[in-house]
Amino acid sequence: MDWDKLRIFHAVADAGSLTHAGDSLHLSQSAVSRQIRALEEQLNTTLFHRHARGLILTEQGELLFDATRAMNKRLEAASARIRDSEEEVFGELRVTTPIGFGTLWLAPRMRKLYEAYPNLKIDLILEERVLDLPMREADVAIRMKEPSQADLIRKRLMNVKMRLYATRSYLDRAGPLEKLEDFENHRLICQNPSSAQVSAGAAMVQELLSYNIPSLLTVNNYFGVLQAVLNDLGVGVLPDYLPQHFPSLQRVLPDLESGEVPVFLAYPEELRQSKRVAAFRDFVQEEVQAHRRKLREQLGD
Repeated sequence: MDWDKLRIFHAVADAGSLTHAGDSLHLSQSAVSRQIRALEEQLNTTLFHRHARGLILTEQGELLFDATRAMNKRLEAASARIRDSEEEVFGELRVTTPIGFGTLWLAPRMRKLYEAYPNLKIDLILEERVLDLPMREADVAIRMKEPSQADLIRKRLMNVKMRLYATRSYLDRAGPLEKLEDFENHRLICQNPSSAQVSAGAAMVQELLSYNIPSLLTVNNYFGVLQAVLNDLGVGVLPDYLPQHFPSLQRVLPDLESGEVPVFLAYPEELRQSKRVAAFRDFVQEEVQAHRRKLREQLGD
């Protein structure tokens, strides 16, 4: 197939309009239309349904658009690798991570990264859905489990455990919490077991809910749980890295915790030589080491 026709088809399918595609390609509407007709004749199929509101892909058009979209992402990856041959670290880097970890651990630390690389543009994508790195939905991922795809470089960063925390002011008002049965006098704040979260955290929540706790607040991410706990609303199930940043948090029921949750950094094999990826990877690893040092110092105290 003619690469130029495929490029024009992709622009039209993406824009849903001959006019808008022509504007982005700096071609006239008639020139774009001729190229689409020629491609349809070459393939002996109809790629678009003409509609009053624009163009709609046919089933065959959808198949071709899937292929050109994959090609386009590969070209973007190649372009990124070429740009990364420069000595300076600059340009956009798309990083995906779960909402809780990205909000509470990563984002507060990123000032150091920008101080070192002021021309870097980070697009931080916070969501629980696992994005497809080889298809360039993101460049780098921090995930709460080991990635299953074989063509990814992965590095285990740290382990996290879910534990129970409350503020001293809440405990002074609500009374001590020394055993699970004491929850009859306390409010539990946690993620809903059915919401997207690490399996170890969900298992811990399920165990706690088996005690028929009378007062309960469930939230769909850890940031909401943290805010409720900091405002003296109850006892929350939270990651163990938080007390370092929120000294008012005190651990309760220290014998109760989740299993270990591994934290992995991953990126596609094709970005192995990327200076932007290397800069971000090194920054995260340095921050993990600093986090561990602080924990050791606190334990020493």
